[in-house]
Amino acid sequence: QVQVVESGGGLVQPGGSLRLSCVVSGDIYGAYCMAWFRQTPGKELEGIGAVDSDGHEMYTKSMRGRFTVARDNAKNALDLRLNNFQPEDTARYYCAAALVWPSRRCDIGPGGAWDYWGKGILVNVSS
Repeated sequence: QVQVVESGGGLVQPGGSLRLSCVVSGDIYGAYCMAWFRQTPGKELEGIGAVDSDGHEMYTKSMRGRFTVARDNAKNALDLRLNNFQPEDTARYYCAAALVWPSRRCDIGPGGAWDYWGKGILVNVSS
C-alpha cells in the first residue's frame, strides 16, 4: 500500500511565503514522478509543478516563476514553495505520485494520469 501525506499549510499572510511538504511511503516500485496540484473554490484541479525520478522539473505555464518544487529522492519527498502569497492562491493543495516508464511520462496537464494521491491540505490567506 502506498501513502502520500502532505504537511504544512494553514494560514498565510498576503505577501508571505508558503511551504508545503509531501512524503510518499509504502510499496512503490520503479521510477515515479511526484507533483503538486491545487484546487481553488469553484475551479477544476490544476497542476502546479512536478519532478520526475531523474530530477527534471516541469511546471504548468501559469505557475512557472511563482512556484518552486524540490524533490529529495532519499526521503521520497517533494516540497512546494511560493513567495508572495496572494488571496487567489487560497486552495486545497494536493500531492500526487505516478509510476512512469518510457511510454508513460510525467504529465501534470489535464491528460496526465496519477496513481496515488494525498488527501490534500488547505491553505488560506489570513486577514
